[in-house]
Amino acid sequence: MRVEMSYGRGTLPVDLDDDWNVTIIEKPHMPVLDDPGAAVAAALKAPVGGPPLSELAKSAQTACILICDITRPVPNGTVLPVLIRTMLDAGMKPENIQVLVATGLHRPNEGEELAELVGDPWVLKTVKVDNHFARNNADHISLGKTKRGTVVRLDKRFVHADLRIATGLVEPHFMAGFSGGRKVITPGVAHAETITTLHTAPFMEHENAANLVLEGNPLHEEQLEVVEMLGGAFAVNTVIDEARRLSFVNFGEIGQSHLQAVDFIMKYAVVEIPERFSTVLSSSAGYPLDKTYYQTVKGMVSPIDILKPGGDIVIVSEISEGFGSPEYLDAQKRLIEKGTDGFIESILHKSHAAIDEWQTEYQIKAMRVGSIQLYTEALSDDERALTGVEIIGSVEEALRRSVARNGSRAIAVIPEGPYVVPLYSGD
Repeated sequence: MRVEMSYGRGTLPVDLDDDWNVTIIEKPHMPVLDDPGAAVAAALKAPVGGPPLSELAKSAQTACILICDITRPVPNGTVLPVLIRTMLDAGMKPENIQVLVATGLHRPNEGEELAELVGDPWVLKTVKVDNHFARNNADHISLGKTKRGTVVRLDKRFVHADLRIATGLVEPHFMAGFSGGRKVITPGVAHAETITTLHTAPFMEHENAANLVLEGNPLHEEQLEVVEMLGGAFAVNTVIDEARRLSFVNFGEIGQSHLQAVDFIMKYAVVEIPERFSTVLSSSAGYPLDKTYYQTVKGMVSPIDILKPGGDIVIVSEISEGFGSPEYLDAQKRLIEKGTDGFIESILHKSHAAIDEWQTEYQIKAMRVGSIQLYTEALSDDERALTGVEIIGSVEEALRRSVARNGSRAIAVIPEGPYVVPLYSGD
């Protein structure tokens, strides 16, 4: 039996032995919108919890539209032209419309990559498009502190805009429950001080800072409180199928519209499975999510609910750009030096997390359940040693070793990786 695992811009074929009991875990068939542009226009006219965009734009002089960075396959080329033309038709001047790439602490998207991200050359020619830089103090303004004491500093271009709109993809997220909506603001356009506070151990080690969980999730609660401190915002929320086609879009008040999108994706991205497996084959969802090892960790965490303790997760990821940030590489070095328990102990009482060490923290959550084995054609020998996981040269051979070691021919396969979250439904 051959399965095609999401890998880079294509797939990686993996041949499974005929005598294995294979469970393929995929989303149910998702509806696809016949005319995506018309669907966006209709959403802007029929908002959730607020007035239509045309009315909002008529009473606004300036607007700031947030878009996710290159790690998220948001259909910006469909959304942005309709969004901006609606504003222009309502009387807004193009020079008063700012598109801001919500990079968080990720690197900026520039040149050809920015053009790919925006998806429409007319947008680049018509309005200002810039990256957010979380470490530029002068770009941010303070809004005070949350009830938990988090200092909130956001990009002033977004704060000062009359009309604030976050666009994004709503999908399961292993820390915030779901991506999109309020998450595009924080950490998307937050200052490094705010981001590193929200990623300290009291947040990251909380049992509800997990996939699919919004109620009681401290990170989600902080993000909503930031929206309140900001004075509100609106959102365009999108959901795509496994072929990256638009399946759902809405517009409206950021909290209410995001929850509506969450209700939609829950019907497809969450798959209940009645058993746990000693062998799980997954991916990092392909391009653009598998560009770095940093993002690959998401594919390690998403299947742990169906992994038997001590089992094996075999994950495939292209990792075309290497590890990610230098800070993340440093965090992985500390993991190798200190071990899993030593690493966690070293971060428990910090007031601010070191940049990107939270991804190492989440890798440890997967490592504590079972063994992680990674197939990639990238990374130097030194970098491979710093992954903290076993690097394999053959997916098929790794699966055979796992089946033999665990004494079970039952394996689970998740071709789309973290875009699908399997949940154990047994006793």
